[in-house]
Amino acid sequence: MAARLPSWAWVTGLTVAATAAVVALGVQADRGPHPTAVAARPSASAPGARASATPKTPAAPDVPARSGTGRRIVYSLGGRRVWMVDAGDKATRTFTVWPGSVDPRPGRYSVTQRTQSLKGSDGVQVEHVLYFNKVSGVYIAFSNALDGSSPPPANGQKLGAIRLHKQDGAALWSFGAKGTTVTVVS
Repeated sequence: MAARLPSWAWVTGLTVAATAAVVALGVQADRGPHPTAVAARPSASAPGARASATPKTPAAPDVPARSGTGRRIVYSLGGRRVWMVDAGDKATRTFTVWPGSVDPRPGRYSVTQRTQSLKGSDGVQVEHVLYFNKVSGVYIAFSNALDGSSPPPANGQKLGAIRLHKQDGAALWSFGAKGTTVTVVS
């Protein structure tokens, strides 16, 4: 005849197993992606409304209306944003940027030179440099920091670098061959 375990042994065993499962799930969750936005809360005007399980990402702004046609890079000075536009006038990618202290004037330019990597005039190692203009002796170019950092304030320096996030810099480098149109809008 088999021996019966007392009930306290069963409860203890189940408690230990449940605790181990919760700890394992917690470790897995800690290794996963962490949200950066707070989920929406119900508004006072919608009684009984429930918070959304997934926060909505705002839609990317449309390509500026008077930015030309065809395959091009569009840079908005006021919006601090770049669009990569295909030959069918559809934005294939858009992203925010950190402008330097010297801005190009609105107009149409083209990528005149490409440099894989160098030390920027602010002393930061950069890559994927796409030059398209020169203002008062200062070259204007898109680039991203090798370490992925955003630029510090210019501290009075005249800088024409338009810095991008690392992944956006790689995408723009692939898109912006020499001669690619760059349209600058207000």
